[in-house]
Amino acid sequence: MNFFVHQNIVIHNLKIDGISNSSVCQIGSAGIIKPLAQLYNTGGFTGPAPAAGPQPERVSEEFVPLVPLVEPSR
Repeated sequence: MNFFVHQNIVIHNLKIDGISNSSVCQIGSAGIIKPLAQLYNTGGFTGPAPAAGPQPERVSEEFVPLVPLVEPSR
């Protein structure tokens, strides 16, 4: 049995608070959404990653994150 869906979707505002590698944002309908994960070992690693170093006990004013972060907005 075949279903044909005709849609007219108008989006005035769309806010997504968070998204990760396996998230799906669907607007409208779809017959099948197949999950897909493509993981590649481009470094040729053969074992687990080494353990992380010790974490700082407290964050000082001079602490600079390795990834630039932006202030959350509301």
